[in-house]
Amino acid sequence: MTYDLIVIGTGPGGYVCAIRAAQLGLKVAVVEKRKTHGGTCLNVGCIPSKALLHASELFEEAGHEFAHLGIKIPKPELDLPAMMKHKQETIDANVNGVGFLLKKNKIDVFFGHGRIVSRGSVAVTAEDGSNQVVQTRNIVIATGSDVAKLPGVEIDETVVVSSTGALELGKVPGKLVVVGAGVIGLELGSVWGRLGAEVTVVEYLDRILPGMDGDVAKNFQRILEKQGFKFKLGHKVTGVAKTDKGATVTIEPAAGGAATAIEADIVLVAIGRVPYTADLGLEGVGIATDGRGRIEIDHHFRTNVQGIYAIGDVVKGPMLAHKAEDEGMAAAEIIAGKAGHVNYEVIPGVVYTMPEVASVGRTEEELKAAGIEYNVGKFPFMANGRARAMRHTDGFVKVLADKKTDRVLGVHMIGAGVGEMIHEAAVLMEFGGSAEDLARTCHAHPTMSEAVKEAALGVEKRSIHI
Repeated sequence: MTYDLIVIGTGPGGYVCAIRAAQLGLKVAVVEKRKTHGGTCLNVGCIPSKALLHASELFEEAGHEFAHLGIKIPKPELDLPAMMKHKQETIDANVNGVGFLLKKNKIDVFFGHGRIVSRGSVAVTAEDGSNQVVQTRNIVIATGSDVAKLPGVEIDETVVVSSTGALELGKVPGKLVVVGAGVIGLELGSVWGRLGAEVTVVEYLDRILPGMDGDVAKNFQRILEKQGFKFKLGHKVTGVAKTDKGATVTIEPAAGGAATAIEADIVLVAIGRVPYTADLGLEGVGIATDGRGRIEIDHHFRTNVQGIYAIGDVVKGPMLAHKAEDEGMAAAEIIAGKAGHVNYEVIPGVVYTMPEVASVGRTEEELKAAGIEYNVGKFPFMANGRARAMRHTDGFVKVLADKKTDRVLGVHMIGAGVGEMIHEAAVLMEFGGSAEDLARTCHAHPTMSEAVKEAALGVEKRSIHI
């Protein structure tokens, strides 16, 4: 059999691409190296981390917030195995759901390592070593990303762990050192910090959350410090030595200076991710990659080899599951002869801590660098009635609008549940909406979302409640 499309990888980008192609009438197969579908996101990333974030958030709330609400309970006791069971049940439900969807859409599944042997052939090596070659008219590479390694530091997933190992700890570490102040490090640091760990974050740059709005990052750091986080910004890790009790982490100022040591029970290396393209046969068929190992594509997700496409973490752009999903849908539509498109100006990003951080569009730093004049509207949750009622007054909403046209160019938030609220801004921006459009849209009262309207009003200095 010759397929119309073979997708290598069934993470969020891959399985969505396969399903959309099948919906459009193509004969589709997928190749997956894991025993389960869903890629990093569903198995050892987005989904399990959110299960632990939610559980640890409730644990923290029961221990510290219930009394303020007139709820008297004994001090909560952590049952870590039960919490991990909840995490695994969440994973299982999601990965089994993807398997069901592939079957429902009559997509053939090949489990094993996929390798492109020619423009129209994919070799699949199963776990038992058996090999078969599958023929296809088109190939989409959706193999995702892998953990970025810290030079000279060995990750054993026991004492020195990646995000994968940090989701499997058998007990709460007394001291957790997180290398990297990006999304993954702060989320997992939050999980174990709420459960009792002393968390120290070491970051090479002089700020947290690189790439996010600087105002947001600065305020968020203060919030995390109130929660007990310690930060060593502008420092680099020069060595990690295992000890009988855990590890000693040696750090130095990034600008140069004397080394200091930090003792840790667990060290989490979370310095980013790199495209996963190992043994895919890219060189053999001549697929071009850039200096960072990403597969080069045009605006239609085509590589330089006819009939071979790439999406998700293996190509340029933010390494986000929802970005990969949109690319998967667009690539499938293009392969089927339709128009597929992704608006990279409107891709939200969320940090799932408490409070959450959410962002869409450009930051103030990006607008200044581009020479774009803009107005700012900002509204604090401290002035929001619903936030006060829930004791979630940390944070704010900030709206950035073009000074001449009032078109919204970026929206940035810190607050409880803002990961859901950001999509109001995303829809507005997708339609080229203005701050005035947002300000004149009636918002239910009392809701946290009223802060979005107030921030939009603030673009013209006419917020009501501050």
